[in-house]
Amino acid sequence: MMNKLTNDEVKRYSRHLILPDVGLHGQEKLKSASVLIIGAGGLGSPVLMYLAAAGVGRIGLVDYDVVDFTNLQRQIIHGTKDVGRAKLESARETLLDINPNLKLDLYPEPFTSANAFRIMEPYDLVIDGTDNFPTRYLVNDACVMLGKPNVYGSIFRFEGQLSVFATEEGPCYRCLFPDPPPPGLVPNCAEGGVLGILPGTIGALQGTEAVKLLLGIGEPMIGRLMIYDALEMDFTTLKVRKSDKCPVCGPNPTVTELIDYEQFCGMPAHDHSDYTSADSPDTAELDIIEITPQALKTRLDSGEPLPILDVREPHEWDISNLSRYGAFLIPKGQVVKRIAELDNTQELIVQCRSGGRSADVIRQLIEQGFNRDRLLNLAGGINRWAEEIDTDLPVY
Repeated sequence: MMNKLTNDEVKRYSRHLILPDVGLHGQEKLKSASVLIIGAGGLGSPVLMYLAAAGVGRIGLVDYDVVDFTNLQRQIIHGTKDVGRAKLESARETLLDINPNLKLDLYPEPFTSANAFRIMEPYDLVIDGTDNFPTRYLVNDACVMLGKPNVYGSIFRFEGQLSVFATEEGPCYRCLFPDPPPPGLVPNCAEGGVLGILPGTIGALQGTEAVKLLLGIGEPMIGRLMIYDALEMDFTTLKVRKSDKCPVCGPNPTVTELIDYEQFCGMPAHDHSDYTSADSPDTAELDIIEITPQALKTRLDSGEPLPILDVREPHEWDISNLSRYGAFLIPKGQVVKRIAELDNTQELIVQCRSGGRSADVIRQLIEQGFNRDRLLNLAGGINRWAEEIDTDLPVY
């Protein structure tokens, strides 16, 4: 049943009502519609704010995280006062200030195979605002199985992508990306960075696609993938075909129920995950040895000649470094090529931003014949060092 507009709502949405493709009937469609958004981060922020302002009557929001100071550069639904608060509470406050008429459903839990159907079932369409491959594949598969459109967006550094998947007439995410990339090949935003304005661009476009789908107007991005290059201000659109071999939406699907997507992708889906890949550098098989910042500081203060290999990128070295302790820089991608610069006969501290890349490098060095007992991973990386040892260094 269509929800009628109040007189106040007629005034609020007057600029919509005078659009021939929207009008009173279209605005009532939006008021009667329901949208589920996975994630209240960089992409979710503009989508949530614009859909609330546009008059979508019911919005579901899934997020389990709290607002971190580093989020504020791009996650505009949150402010400085919200640091440390649950993102759901911060988002609720902002959204209800934008539109008090909004019905807002909050799901303070990771989005998993166990709860995906329960959470998605009540909504007309789903917007993917996630930042990891396991959840993207999960969102896609669940949308296909429930027959719900999936408005997809992704961002990395200066590039964004946009499409609409999981519709009956178009391809799904697996048609385009049948298999996830190898674990560790694609860095996340914390390692690779992202232009703060980029998720605003892609998120606003996701919101546009959602409104078009709900109203049944225009040409949604079904069967098309848009690639946006912010540095060149270039929008490229590619055609994407439905794959007859797709294991989810193809004529002979082999994936007919939700699976373990962390296992499928070989990586954790969220920060609170207990998943550990068989290839992960912290497994017992690799037995990577860690050294805490305090233990390293004690040994350095005693005069031990400990070389410190920093495997970050040069622009990260400029932010903070341990050069006063003799640290030297070889970016992760160059370590194997420059392996002759490293001495396998002495102990070596390997360090990055937070400990992940340095663990990967230690794994590479072990594979190249280095003695694992002489390779120490700085636990928590330079950020933990800055928090516990040298508070004059910035944390990024």
